[in-house]
Amino acid sequence: MTPNAYRRSEHLRALWPWLPLWTAAALLAIFAHGPMPLFSTRTLAVAWEMWHGHHWLVPYVNGQPYSEKAPLLFWMIHAGWAVFGVSDVWPRVLEVGFGATQLVLVSTIARRLFPDRPWVASATPWMLLSLSYAFLFGLQIMYDVLLATWVLATLLCLLPTERRAEPRWWLFGLCIGFGLLTKGPVMLLHVVFPWLLGPLWNDWARTHRARWYGLGALGVLLGLAMLLAWAIPAGFSGGEAYRQRLFFTQTAARVVNGVAPAADLQNHARPLWWYLLAIPVLMFPLAAWPRAVAALAMLRRPLPSGMRFSLCWLVPAFVTFSLVSGKQLYYPLPELGGGCLLLAGAIALLRERHPQLASTAWLGTWPLALGGALLAVFMFVLPDLVASNRLHGEWFDEAVDYSRYFSVLFLLLGALLLLRGRGEMRRLAIAGLIGTLAFNTLFTLTAWHKYDLTPSTDLLAAAEAEQRPIAYLGAYDAQFHFAARLTRPITEIRGDAAIAAFAQAHPDGLIVTHPEKLTAADRRYALLVQPFRSSWIVIWPAPVLSDVQAGQQPPEPTTPTRIYPAPLRP
Repeated sequence: MTPNAYRRSEHLRALWPWLPLWTAAALLAIFAHGPMPLFSTRTLAVAWEMWHGHHWLVPYVNGQPYSEKAPLLFWMIHAGWAVFGVSDVWPRVLEVGFGATQLVLVSTIARRLFPDRPWVASATPWMLLSLSYAFLFGLQIMYDVLLATWVLATLLCLLPTERRAEPRWWLFGLCIGFGLLTKGPVMLLHVVFPWLLGPLWNDWARTHRARWYGLGALGVLLGLAMLLAWAIPAGFSGGEAYRQRLFFTQTAARVVNGVAPAADLQNHARPLWWYLLAIPVLMFPLAAWPRAVAALAMLRRPLPSGMRFSLCWLVPAFVTFSLVSGKQLYYPLPELGGGCLLLAGAIALLRERHPQLASTAWLGTWPLALGGALLAVFMFVLPDLVASNRLHGEWFDEAVDYSRYFSVLFLLLGALLLLRGRGEMRRLAIAGLIGTLAFNTLFTLTAWHKYDLTPSTDLLAAAEAEQRPIAYLGAYDAQFHFAARLTRPITEIRGDAAIAAFAQAHPDGLIVTHPEKLTAADRRYALLVQPFRSSWIVIWPAPVLSDVQAGQQPPEPTTPTRIYPAPLRP
């Protein structure tokens, strides 16, 4: 066996422990319950409307062109539907595939950046799969998971291999293009800094600056050309209003005003330091691992090229996203792989430069073990606290039937983290993954019924089959369209006058409302009442709701209201 073939076989063997473990956990979690409103249901709704209406260029939502996102994810969903038929199974399998690809990519990146430190390539994917937020958000049918995959693939194209020091510029440009077709110009903010700062970490870039920047700029232009190859014909196909939003209100505003459109900037406005406080959440449980914190604190120059690459990627991206007014936890999702790469490299340096400090027990996983033990105790006594009226809340009251079973699991995970000896990082990763899967399972058993819109979508699907018009009081987020397979738009209405006008125009129509609390009229005259998150979904015959809103006595219903009881205990 040649040296290269031997190294490839070693790398394939290294995939065995973490890749099937993460894939099995992700499949169990993503199929434990249905697609989550409102993220996953909206993505599926857009894909469904494009599919049903044969709109291959322009995404649609609720009958209108959807300028918020580029179409690559929808095309990938359509490819699976063309083979397997329309369902939510393929999109969920697709998301799991994206996550698995990220693990392979980050392992390959670590292997190229730290060729003389194989532990980093082994540890980085373990660290990434341990992150609770990345795992849970990866269960959403969303663009950011695919975007993170293209970001890692783009950065991989910049890295030298054993045979070639120069980047593969055409692949660099193609991956940028696919990222742009996934979520638009924000793709550039994730990948442009390692390229612009290339001479700080890459020897070839330092000695071939003109070629590095010239061919890199051509790669960026190739990616932009791929985006324009879709956007220009889509703009003309979607009409004047869509074209204005796509090229100016959305695309230009994202670049000038900061990643998000104006409405999102207003709704998601956060202070400058918000992402700094979010780091412990995004990087949990690694953020609570003393060995990782100490390794970062002990970093000193000179730094290997892999560490310089990670810093050239993470620091400018963090500053840029912090300067943007609109902030969401999932915006820096592509950088989580870089964070794990930085931590793995820092721990490797700590072991080399401070071996005695790196081996001390107080840098182990005892804080996480203690946290697991305290959580186990709390979950064990939770039924007694609720029964004695010392603790109440919708989450606590619903968890009491299962909390003691899960307390045993978290106690075992805490014990696993207390074990000494080699394999500490893997034990931490396995405990983090299983603990996150346990929380997802507990959510499925106790709280999913408040997110399951099946009763409402069944009723709306029946109304669609009868050609009955449907309206929504307030802003409609397309949460019913895919599951009910709606083929007509739902009318958004606001105010009593709009309710009366809709009822007069459509006496056989239905109106969906989303009240915070139920009234006696909701329970008596509505067709259906079901809990939804911390509020309710109520579906009315349009004339009945108009009468109630006008203070008139509606006729007695011929069928009783279908009420799905509140999940809280009396």
